[in-house]
Amino acid sequence: MSQKTIAVLDASELKDGEMKEVQFEEGKVLLSKLGDKIHATSAFCTHYGAPLAKGVLTADGRVVCPWHGACFNVCTGDIEDAPAPSALHSFKAEIVDGKIQVTADPANTKSENKSRQPKLLATGSSVPIGQGKGVVIVGGGSGAFHSIEGLREHGYNGSITVLSKEQYAPIDRTKLSKALLTDPSKLEWRSSSELRSKYGVDFRAGVEVTGVDVSSKEVVIGATQERVPYETLVLATGGVPRRLPIEGKDLANVHTLRGIEDAKKIDAAAKEGKRLVVIGSSFISMELVVAVTSRKLASIDVIGQEEYPFELVLGKEIGAGLKKFHESKGVKFHMQSKVEKIVPSESDPSLAGAVVVTSSTGQTITLPADVVVMGVGVTPATEYLKSSKGFEQVVDKTGAVQVDEYLRVKGLNDVYAIGDIAMYPQPGTGEPRRIEHWNVAGNQGRAVGKSIAKGKGQPFVKIPVFWSAQGQQLRYCGVGAGYDDVIIDGNPEEMKFIAYYAKDGKVVAMASMQRDPAVSKGSELLRLGLMPSAAELKSGKVCAIYTLAKEKEVTETSPQDIFSIDISSSKAQADVA
Repeated sequence: MSQKTIAVLDASELKDGEMKEVQFEEGKVLLSKLGDKIHATSAFCTHYGAPLAKGVLTADGRVVCPWHGACFNVCTGDIEDAPAPSALHSFKAEIVDGKIQVTADPANTKSENKSRQPKLLATGSSVPIGQGKGVVIVGGGSGAFHSIEGLREHGYNGSITVLSKEQYAPIDRTKLSKALLTDPSKLEWRSSSELRSKYGVDFRAGVEVTGVDVSSKEVVIGATQERVPYETLVLATGGVPRRLPIEGKDLANVHTLRGIEDAKKIDAAAKEGKRLVVIGSSFISMELVVAVTSRKLASIDVIGQEEYPFELVLGKEIGAGLKKFHESKGVKFHMQSKVEKIVPSESDPSLAGAVVVTSSTGQTITLPADVVVMGVGVTPATEYLKSSKGFEQVVDKTGAVQVDEYLRVKGLNDVYAIGDIAMYPQPGTGEPRRIEHWNVAGNQGRAVGKSIAKGKGQPFVKIPVFWSAQGQQLRYCGVGAGYDDVIIDGNPEEMKFIAYYAKDGKVVAMASMQRDPAVSKGSELLRLGLMPSAAELKSGKVCAIYTLAKEKEVTETSPQDIFSIDISSSKAQADVA
């Protein structure tokens, strides 16, 4: 490692609460100033490489990525929130003769080497891998990966065993629907060998759990009935794609999309000249449509129950704008329609040949199909718990597992549930909520990992964040379920807007397109309880976000010494009030 010290900026050019991206030889460094201290880190998010200088800096030392909600500590470079898979490099910064000097290895300032391994207080188990009880994680997705990170980052040195039904290590599942990537080596956050060598994890792929015995604290595996003992159990089994209960649903070319094998089948089938019918008009379905639009298919038909795609989540006006965009790319919508059946092909009865649809006016339409994809949601993957004693009162009729604010399964000792299966009390309202966001699963995994490592429950209070590729990048934060008002700044038909979702006058969620980092700012406003009311937004309120308390704690907002962001305009930078 070759360290260099370079003067990168006049000290007078970096104000309290500001971030600046500066040159460091052929690389970049992010400078942040909090109070009288200057911090230097690598400049790019470790998730997808977003420039962090365009994100949000908070008074308590958080820098939030402008794209997908990943968050880091600018003082240390450590991960604060998923989906960050790796920490930032942290460099020495000091003021000498009025200049900010940074000492760093130039190689660590380049975008291709933007990340470092997390600072693991424990890098493995105190007992040989595969021995000892320790933590057993059932499931191999985002929640499992971030649970491992959380455990080791916070010093857990017991054994960790992962029992995954999938044949590969945890993947960036979002790339399946957004890009139809099918190579596990390009999707895995860490390979199984890395999980073993760097984290001391016994990662067992292709293993199906069929039950849990809470009285003996053992997990039961498959037909062999092998029993795996645990001290602490984390249930992170995700969701199972739904299939409509209709004739023809199991024909060979009728697909759902959840794992790599699903993506491979769809990728192989959706070729030039083929006719694609997509059942469902929300995120998985429409991301898939975007992924195949350039393939010169003969036709793409989308069937939806609402008047517009995304209507239940984003509202009619934004749904109409997105519908218009997709129609401009050749997609044909059949909205307010019901799928009656899927008809076998005359040439090969094992394959679907058409989808029969009834419109709201009673008209029946037959849509020819070479490929059919059902994107109609998921159900919690908890079938294995239905016959497990002790879970009778905590697994509801939908398959969701009831947990408390610490994500502990109610009534059971040393058992947690996270991700798609967890019904948890929403922070602030206490309403039970199950959220099928890959990012939520990751942050819940991090929270549980910390709770177990520290021996003290960490309440889950993260603001949900998700994104979707829809021609432009759609960002969303908060929990907008049951909203009764939508305030839109911009033009959804131009795919450039910010939308605020309010319930009883209180803004509970935000969405945006081409207005980064609006949602990153919104997520911090929601986190700090400083989001303006619907009435204030309609009046054009400029919202104070952060205090700059010298002790670096977020305190009650005062008119002095605060940063303000006009979230009713397209301004991208914060101005000192």
